[in-house]
Amino acid sequence: MKDDRGISTRAIHGGERPKAPGEPVNMPIVASTTFAFESAAQFGRVMSEEEYGFLYARLRNPTVEEVGSALADLEGSDAALPFSSGMAAISATLLTLLEPGDSLLCANQLYGSTYSLVETHVRRLGIEITYADVTDLAAWERPATVRYVETLANPGFPLADLDALAATKGDGLLVVDNTFASPVLCRPLEHGADVVCESATKYLNGHHDVTAGVVAGGAEVIGRIRAYQVDTGGILDPFPAYLLRRGLKTLALRLERQSRNALELARFLADHPRVAGVHYVGLETSPQHDLALRMLDDSGGMLAFEVDGGRDAGERVLDGLRLAARATSLGGVETVVHHPASTSHRQFSAEQLAAAGISEGMLRVSVGCEDGIDVVRDFERALADL
Repeated sequence: MKDDRGISTRAIHGGERPKAPGEPVNMPIVASTTFAFESAAQFGRVMSEEEYGFLYARLRNPTVEEVGSALADLEGSDAALPFSSGMAAISATLLTLLEPGDSLLCANQLYGSTYSLVETHVRRLGIEITYADVTDLAAWERPATVRYVETLANPGFPLADLDALAATKGDGLLVVDNTFASPVLCRPLEHGADVVCESATKYLNGHHDVTAGVVAGGAEVIGRIRAYQVDTGGILDPFPAYLLRRGLKTLALRLERQSRNALELARFLADHPRVAGVHYVGLETSPQHDLALRMLDDSGGMLAFEVDGGRDAGERVLDGLRLAARATSLGGVETVVHHPASTSHRQFSAEQLAAAGISEGMLRVSVGCEDGIDVVRDFERALADL
Protein backbone atom coordinates (compact mmCIF):
# COMPACT_ATOMS: atom_id res chain seq x y z
CA MET A 1 0.00 0.00 0.00
CA LYS A 2 1.32 3.41 -0.99
CA ASP A 3 2.36 5.57 1.94
CA ASP A 4 0.71 8.97 1.40
CA ARG A 5 2.63 10.66 4.24
CA GLY A 6 5.06 13.45 3.38
CA ILE A 7 8.80 12.89 3.04
CA SER A 8 9.62 14.62 6.33
CA THR A 9 7.07 12.57 8.25
CA ARG A 10 8.38 9.32 6.72
CA ALA A 11 11.98 10.27 7.46
CA ILE A 12 11.07 10.72 11.14
CA HIS A 13 8.52 7.94 11.63
CA GLY A 14 9.16 5.50 8.78
CA GLY A 15 10.37 1.94 9.19
CA GLU A 16 9.76 -0.61 11.92
CA ARG A 17 11.83 -1.52 14.92
CA PRO A 18 12.83 -5.19 14.70
CA LYS A 19 10.99 -7.56 17.03
CA ALA A 20 12.34 -11.09 16.89
CA PRO A 21 13.69 -13.82 19.20
CA GLY A 22 17.17 -13.18 20.52
CA GLU A 23 18.27 -10.91 23.35
CA PRO A 24 21.47 -8.84 23.14
CA VAL A 25 24.21 -10.27 25.35
CA ASN A 26 25.34 -6.74 26.23
CA MET A 27 22.96 -4.00 27.28
CA PRO A 28 22.54 -1.62 24.31
CA ILE A 29 23.26 2.08 24.58
CA VAL A 30 19.81 3.63 24.90
CA ALA A 31 20.53 7.21 23.85
CA SER A 32 16.95 8.46 23.86
CA THR A 33 16.28 11.28 26.31
CA THR A 34 12.52 10.79 26.27
CA PHE A 35 10.22 7.75 26.26
CA ALA A 36 6.70 7.15 24.90
CA PHE A 37 3.77 5.30 26.51
CA GLU A 38 0.89 3.13 25.39
CA SER A 39 -1.74 5.28 27.08
CA ALA A 40 -2.29 8.52 28.96
CA ALA A 41 -3.02 6.49 32.11
CA GLN A 42 0.31 4.67 31.92
CA PHE A 43 2.06 7.98 31.21
CA GLY A 44 0.54 9.44 34.38
CA ARG A 45 1.43 6.43 36.55
CA VAL A 46 5.07 6.52 35.50
CA MET A 47 5.22 10.30 35.87
CA SER A 48 3.96 10.06 39.45
CA GLU A 49 6.20 7.03 40.13
CA GLU A 50 3.21 4.86 40.93
CA GLU A 51 4.67 2.53 38.31
CA TYR A 52 8.34 1.90 37.50
CA GLY A 53 9.21 3.10 34.02
CA PHE A 54 11.29 5.37 31.83
CA LEU A 55 10.09 8.89 31.20
CA TYR A 56 13.05 11.27 30.82
CA ALA A 57 16.80 10.61 30.92
CA ARG A 58 17.48 12.82 33.95
CA LEU A 59 15.10 10.63 35.91
CA ARG A 60 16.00 7.17 34.65
CA ASN A 61 17.67 5.50 31.64
CA PRO A 62 17.83 1.76 30.82
CA THR A 63 21.58 1.65 30.18
CA VAL A 64 22.33 3.59 33.36
CA GLU A 65 19.88 1.50 35.38
CA GLU A 66 21.58 -1.70 34.25
CA VAL A 67 25.03 -0.57 35.38
CA GLY A 68 23.52 0.65 38.66
CA SER A 69 22.10 -2.82 39.24
CA ALA A 70 25.51 -4.39 38.57
CA LEU A 71 27.19 -1.96 40.97
CA ALA A 72 24.67 -2.71 43.72
CA ASP A 73 25.40 -6.40 43.29
CA LEU A 74 29.17 -5.80 43.61
CA GLU A 75 28.85 -3.52 46.64
CA GLY A 76 26.35 -5.83 48.36
CA SER A 77 23.81 -3.00 48.65
CA ASP A 78 20.06 -2.63 48.20
CA ALA A 79 20.63 0.00 45.55
CA ALA A 80 23.40 1.87 43.74
CA LEU A 81 23.11 5.17 41.95
CA PRO A 82 25.51 6.08 39.10
CA PHE A 83 26.65 9.72 38.85
CA SER A 84 28.46 11.86 36.29
CA SER A 85 31.66 11.83 38.39
CA GLY A 86 33.02 10.69 41.73
CA MET A 87 32.82 14.22 43.13
CA ALA A 88 29.18 14.48 41.99
CA ALA A 89 28.49 11.31 43.97
CA ILE A 90 30.33 12.55 47.08
CA SER A 91 28.76 16.01 47.03
CA ALA A 92 25.24 14.62 46.54
CA THR A 93 25.78 12.27 49.46
CA LEU A 94 27.10 14.84 51.93
CA LEU A 95 24.64 17.57 50.92
CA THR A 96 21.75 15.13 51.27
CA LEU A 97 22.75 13.65 54.62
CA LEU A 98 23.76 16.89 56.36
CA GLU A 99 21.54 19.78 57.46
CA PRO A 100 22.34 23.07 59.23
CA GLY A 101 23.35 22.34 62.80
CA ASP A 102 24.62 18.84 62.02
CA SER A 103 28.22 17.71 62.51
CA LEU A 104 30.69 16.09 60.12
CA LEU A 105 33.75 14.18 61.34
CA CYS A 106 36.28 13.62 58.55
CA ALA A 107 39.58 11.83 58.36
CA ASN A 108 42.68 14.04 58.09
CA GLN A 109 43.68 11.83 55.19
CA LEU A 110 41.23 13.16 52.63
CA TYR A 111 41.29 13.58 48.86
CA GLY A 112 42.04 17.22 48.04
CA SER A 113 38.82 17.85 46.10
CA THR A 114 36.76 16.30 48.90
CA TYR A 115 38.50 18.63 51.35
CA SER A 116 37.63 21.61 49.14
CA LEU A 117 34.02 20.48 48.94
CA VAL A 118 33.79 20.16 52.72
CA GLU A 119 35.48 23.48 53.48
CA THR A 120 33.90 25.53 50.69
CA HIS A 121 30.38 24.17 50.31
CA VAL A 122 29.51 22.05 53.35
CA ARG A 123 30.87 24.37 56.03
CA ARG A 124 28.89 27.37 54.80
CA LEU A 125 25.65 25.47 55.47
CA GLY A 126 26.33 25.76 59.18
CA ILE A 127 27.76 22.27 59.56
CA GLU A 128 30.25 21.74 62.39
CA ILE A 129 33.33 20.11 60.82
CA THR A 130 36.14 18.38 62.68
CA TYR A 131 39.03 16.19 61.51
CA ALA A 132 40.77 13.18 63.04
CA ASP A 133 43.57 10.85 62.06
CA VAL A 134 41.96 7.76 60.53
CA THR A 135 44.36 5.48 62.43
CA ASP A 136 43.71 7.12 65.83
CA LEU A 137 40.58 5.25 66.88
CA ALA A 138 40.31 7.11 70.19
CA ALA A 139 39.87 10.38 68.25
CA TRP A 140 36.68 8.97 66.68
CA GLU A 141 35.01 8.37 70.03
CA ARG A 142 32.85 11.47 69.70
CA PRO A 143 29.34 12.07 68.37
CA ALA A 144 28.83 13.18 64.77
CA THR A 145 25.92 13.16 62.36
CA VAL A 146 28.15 11.80 59.61
CA ARG A 147 31.59 10.19 59.71
CA TYR A 148 33.53 10.28 56.44
CA VAL A 149 36.64 8.22 55.67
CA GLU A 150 38.44 6.63 52.74
CA THR A 151 39.12 2.88 52.87
CA LEU A 152 42.65 3.48 51.61
CA ALA A 153 43.37 7.19 51.85
CA ASN A 154 45.05 9.19 49.13
CA PRO A 155 48.03 9.30 48.78
CA GLY A 156 49.90 7.50 51.63
CA PHE A 157 47.26 4.76 51.86
CA PRO A 158 46.59 4.44 55.58
CA LEU A 159 43.95 1.73 55.87
CA ALA A 160 40.79 2.56 57.81
CA ASP A 161 39.67 -0.02 60.36
CA LEU A 162 36.05 0.20 59.23
CA ASP A 163 34.73 -2.26 61.82
CA ALA A 164 36.21 -0.20 64.66
CA LEU A 165 35.05 3.11 63.16
CA ALA A 166 31.52 1.78 62.64
CA ALA A 167 31.43 0.82 66.31
CA THR A 168 31.86 4.52 67.24
CA LYS A 169 29.05 5.97 65.10
CA GLY A 170 26.14 5.58 67.53
CA ASP A 171 23.09 7.12 65.87
CA GLY A 172 25.22 8.72 63.15
CA LEU A 173 26.10 7.49 59.68
CA LEU A 174 29.40 6.19 58.34
CA VAL A 175 30.17 7.17 54.75
CA VAL A 176 33.15 5.48 53.09
CA ASP A 177 34.95 6.48 49.90
CA ASN A 178 36.02 3.06 48.59
CA THR A 179 37.62 4.26 45.34
CA PHE A 180 41.13 2.95 46.00
CA ALA A 181 39.94 -0.50 47.08
CA SER A 182 36.89 -1.12 44.90
CA PRO A 183 34.43 -3.84 45.91
CA VAL A 184 36.92 -6.46 44.72
CA LEU A 185 39.20 -5.67 47.68
CA CYS A 186 36.70 -4.38 50.26
CA ARG A 187 32.94 -4.02 50.62
CA PRO A 188 32.49 -1.38 53.35
CA LEU A 189 28.81 -2.16 53.91
CA GLU A 190 29.92 -5.55 55.27
CA HIS A 191 32.00 -3.68 57.87
CA GLY A 192 29.25 -1.42 59.20
CA ALA A 193 29.28 1.46 56.72
CA ASP A 194 25.93 3.01 55.78
CA VAL A 195 26.87 4.55 52.43
CA VAL A 196 29.67 3.83 49.97
CA CYS A 197 30.91 6.36 47.41
CA GLU A 198 33.30 5.54 44.58
CA SER A 199 34.84 7.35 41.68
CA ALA A 200 33.95 4.88 38.94
CA THR A 201 36.43 6.76 36.77
CA LYS A 202 39.13 4.73 38.51
CA TYR A 203 39.19 0.96 39.08
CA LEU A 204 35.54 0.28 38.30
CA ASN A 205 36.00 1.39 34.68
CA GLY A 206 39.72 0.77 34.57
CA HIS A 207 40.67 2.20 31.18
CA HIS A 208 41.17 5.94 31.68
CA ASP A 209 38.32 6.71 29.28
CA VAL A 210 35.25 7.28 31.49
CA THR A 211 34.29 9.87 34.10
CA ALA A 212 31.65 8.50 36.47
CA GLY A 213 30.76 7.96 40.12
CA VAL A 214 28.51 5.77 42.22
CA VAL A 215 26.77 5.85 45.60
CA ALA A 216 25.57 2.57 47.14
CA GLY A 217 23.64 1.75 50.29
CA GLY A 218 20.20 0.96 51.66
CA ALA A 219 17.10 1.67 49.61
CA GLU A 220 15.91 4.52 51.85
CA VAL A 221 19.13 6.51 51.89
CA ILE A 222 19.78 5.97 48.17
CA GLY A 223 16.23 7.13 47.48
CA ARG A 224 16.98 10.40 49.29
CA ILE A 225 20.22 10.88 47.38
CA ARG A 226 18.44 10.09 44.11
CA ALA A 227 15.96 12.89 44.80
CA TYR A 228 18.90 15.29 45.17
CA GLN A 229 20.42 13.97 41.92
CA VAL A 230 17.18 14.44 40.01
CA ASP A 231 16.88 18.02 41.23
CA THR A 232 20.52 18.97 40.61
CA GLY A 233 21.17 16.90 37.47
CA GLY A 234 24.43 15.05 38.16
CA ILE A 235 23.33 12.08 36.05
CA LEU A 236 25.51 9.66 34.11
CA ASP A 237 25.18 9.68 30.32
CA PRO A 238 24.30 6.35 28.62
CA PHE A 239 27.55 6.09 26.63
CA PRO A 240 29.93 6.26 29.63
CA ALA A 241 27.47 4.02 31.47
CA TYR A 242 27.93 1.44 28.72
CA LEU A 243 31.73 1.73 28.93
CA LEU A 244 31.60 1.48 32.72
CA ARG A 245 29.51 -1.70 32.50
CA ARG A 246 32.04 -3.15 30.06
CA GLY A 247 34.91 -2.26 32.39
CA LEU A 248 33.24 -3.95 35.37
CA LYS A 249 33.42 -7.29 33.60
CA THR A 250 37.21 -7.35 33.90
CA LEU A 251 37.49 -5.59 37.28
CA ALA A 252 38.49 -8.67 39.26
CA LEU A 253 40.95 -9.84 36.60
CA ARG A 254 42.59 -6.42 36.41
CA LEU A 255 42.95 -6.04 40.16
CA GLU A 256 44.47 -9.48 40.49
CA ARG A 257 47.23 -8.48 38.04
CA GLN A 258 47.60 -4.96 39.47
CA SER A 259 47.91 -6.27 43.02
CA ARG A 260 50.58 -8.74 41.98
CA ASN A 261 52.52 -6.08 40.03
CA ALA A 262 52.24 -3.56 42.89
CA LEU A 263 53.61 -6.04 45.42
CA GLU A 264 56.55 -6.81 43.11
CA LEU A 265 57.28 -3.09 42.68
CA ALA A 266 56.85 -2.37 46.42
CA ARG A 267 59.34 -5.08 47.35
CA PHE A 268 61.86 -3.71 44.84
CA LEU A 269 61.46 -0.14 46.14
CA ALA A 270 61.69 -1.23 49.78
CA ASP A 271 65.16 -2.63 49.10
CA HIS A 272 66.43 0.34 47.05
CA PRO A 273 69.06 2.55 48.76
CA ARG A 274 67.59 5.80 47.35
CA VAL A 275 64.07 5.11 48.65
CA ALA A 276 63.39 6.38 52.15
CA GLY A 277 60.11 4.58 52.64
CA VAL A 278 57.35 2.64 50.89
CA HIS A 279 53.63 2.87 51.72
CA TYR A 280 51.93 -0.39 50.75
CA VAL A 281 49.88 -2.52 53.11
CA GLY A 282 50.78 -5.65 51.14
CA LEU A 283 54.33 -5.52 52.46
CA GLU A 284 54.88 -7.76 55.47
CA THR A 285 56.79 -4.86 57.08
CA SER A 286 53.79 -2.51 56.86
CA PRO A 287 52.44 -1.59 60.32
CA GLN A 288 48.95 -2.20 58.91
CA HIS A 289 49.68 -5.52 57.22
CA ASP A 290 47.65 -7.54 59.74
CA LEU A 291 44.70 -5.16 59.38
CA ALA A 292 44.98 -5.48 55.59
CA LEU A 293 44.78 -9.27 55.88
CA ARG A 294 41.54 -8.85 57.84
CA MET A 295 39.98 -5.99 55.85
CA LEU A 296 41.08 -6.57 52.25
CA ASP A 297 40.81 -9.50 49.85
CA ASP A 298 44.10 -8.41 48.23
CA SER A 299 46.52 -5.50 48.60
CA GLY A 300 45.55 -3.53 45.50
CA GLY A 301 47.44 -1.64 42.82
CA MET A 302 48.19 1.63 44.66
CA LEU A 303 51.43 2.47 46.44
CA ALA A 304 53.48 5.50 47.39
CA PHE A 305 57.17 5.88 48.10
CA GLU A 306 59.45 8.58 49.43
CA VAL A 307 62.51 9.44 47.37
CA ASP A 308 65.67 10.33 49.27
CA GLY A 309 66.42 13.95 48.43
CA GLY A 310 62.96 15.54 48.64
CA ARG A 311 61.06 17.28 45.89
CA ASP A 312 63.98 17.70 43.49
CA ALA A 313 64.87 14.01 43.64
CA GLY A 314 61.22 13.03 43.24
CA GLU A 315 60.86 15.14 40.11
CA ARG A 316 64.04 13.62 38.68
CA VAL A 317 62.62 10.14 39.17
CA LEU A 318 59.40 11.24 37.48
CA ASP A 319 61.32 12.61 34.52
CA GLY A 320 63.33 9.39 34.25
CA LEU A 321 60.31 7.12 33.75
CA ARG A 322 59.71 5.81 30.23
CA LEU A 323 56.94 3.22 30.57
CA ALA A 324 54.91 4.80 33.36
CA ALA A 325 53.06 7.98 32.44
CA ARG A 326 53.41 11.21 34.40
CA ALA A 327 49.70 11.60 34.92
CA THR A 328 47.00 11.90 37.53
CA SER A 329 44.03 9.59 38.09
CA LEU A 330 44.44 5.90 38.85
CA GLY A 331 43.06 2.42 38.46
CA GLY A 332 43.64 2.07 34.72
CA VAL A 333 45.50 -0.66 32.88
CA GLU A 334 48.41 1.77 32.32
CA THR A 335 50.84 2.55 35.16
CA VAL A 336 50.72 6.25 36.06
CA VAL A 337 52.72 8.28 38.60
CA HIS A 338 52.21 11.70 40.13
CA HIS A 339 53.53 14.06 42.80
CA PRO A 340 50.69 14.56 45.35
CA ALA A 341 52.01 17.75 47.03
CA SER A 342 51.76 19.68 43.75
CA THR A 343 48.76 17.93 42.16
CA SER A 344 45.99 16.05 44.02
CA HIS A 345 46.69 17.83 47.35
CA ARG A 346 47.72 21.24 46.06
CA GLN A 347 44.90 22.73 48.19
CA PHE A 348 46.66 21.67 51.41
CA SER A 349 48.93 23.93 53.44
CA ALA A 350 52.35 22.66 54.57
CA GLU A 351 50.84 21.85 57.96
CA GLN A 352 47.95 19.94 56.41
CA LEU A 353 50.31 18.02 54.13
CA ALA A 354 52.31 16.99 57.18
CA ALA A 355 49.16 15.99 59.08
CA ALA A 356 48.10 13.83 56.12
CA GLY A 357 51.55 12.24 55.94
CA ILE A 358 52.45 13.72 52.55
CA SER A 359 56.11 14.63 52.11
CA GLU A 360 57.64 16.78 49.36
CA GLY A 361 59.45 13.72 48.01
CA MET A 362 56.46 11.40 47.92
CA LEU A 363 55.41 9.87 44.60
CA ARG A 364 52.12 8.04 44.18
CA VAL A 365 51.97 5.09 41.78
CA SER A 366 48.91 3.49 40.25
CA VAL A 367 50.34 0.21 39.02
CA GLY A 368 48.83 -1.08 35.81
CA CYS A 369 48.40 -4.42 34.08
CA GLU A 370 51.68 -4.47 32.17
CA ASP A 371 54.19 -7.28 32.75
CA GLY A 372 55.42 -6.74 36.29
CA ILE A 373 59.09 -7.03 35.42
CA ASP A 374 58.76 -4.20 32.89
CA VAL A 375 57.25 -1.92 35.53
CA VAL A 376 60.06 -2.70 37.97
CA ARG A 377 62.73 -2.11 35.31
CA ASP A 378 61.22 1.29 34.49
CA PHE A 379 61.57 2.46 38.11
CA GLU A 380 64.99 0.83 38.40
CA ARG A 381 66.23 2.94 35.44
CA ALA A 382 64.67 6.12 36.80
CA LEU A 383 66.19 5.66 40.25
CA ALA A 384 69.59 4.85 38.76
CA ASP A 385 69.74 8.43 37.38
CA LEU A 386 69.73 9.97 40.89
